[in-house]
Amino acid sequence: MRVSAIQLSYSDSESQADRIARAAALVRAQRSADLVVLPELWPAGGFTYRDWGRRAEDPATGPTFTALSAAAQAIGAYVHAGSVIEADERALARLAEADYDVTALPELPDGSRGLWNTSLLIAPTGELVATYRKIHRFGFGSGEPKLLEAGEDIVAVEVQLPEGPVTLGLATCYDLRFPELFRGLLDAGAEVLVVPAAWPAPRVADWELLARARALEDFCAVVAVNTAGYHGGMQMGGHSAIIDAAGRPLAQAGADETIIAADIDVAAIRRRREDFPALADRRL
Repeated sequence: MRVSAIQLSYSDSESQADRIARAAALVRAQRSADLVVLPELWPAGGFTYRDWGRRAEDPATGPTFTALSAAAQAIGAYVHAGSVIEADERALARLAEADYDVTALPELPDGSRGLWNTSLLIAPTGELVATYRKIHRFGFGSGEPKLLEAGEDIVAVEVQLPEGPVTLGLATCYDLRFPELFRGLLDAGAEVLVVPAAWPAPRVADWELLARARALEDFCAVVAVNTAGYHGGMQMGGHSAIIDAAGRPLAQAGADETIIAADIDVAAIRRRREDFPALADRRL
């Protein structure tokens, strides 16, 4: 499986429309890829919380899906669109009433806000084949935990490649710190873990270590795609990587915007699990 990871950089001055158009053009350039992956929350801004209200969207009909669905069809590849701020119909209406200030958005009668950090997987046909609502929200009581709902479902999805099917496990950024999620993805059949992120520069060494650990312990390849640049008062860490099931990087990025690509040998993942059957020794 040929994978392209787009380590996108953006600033607060770039409009959402311009950013989406630029990202879609980068996806369209990946014509040799089977899977193209973008970072977390790039359409809304990972740390620009006050912009989330105006940039929230329906994941199945919004501007991010519309642009990247067309790009996926143009290159005949799966596109993991990173993640967007998902708003349900109730939240979209209430955001308009609150002048799109998500920090001022009142809770719904059920105590929720109707907003999630949601990743999108788009098929080569342009169809939305899976979404994943981020389970572990980063912010220690502020940011995501205060403004967004937590996802509840583990999502593993089988994709059809020319060489045969492979199962992708979906996770997002802060999820990397919770290995039990990845055991759940493993038990759901995952062979390749896709992890978009907006991971800050001060903790980028943690990002690199955790991505390799999740690959090594779960006998899965990992596509870990971080954000570059500076936005919302935060320097992003970059250092995206495509990692094999032995925890070895196949391709690595530096700190700046770039695109890395590598071939993931799915058959080798399956052979490794047979040749070194440590997963069969799990007791807990």
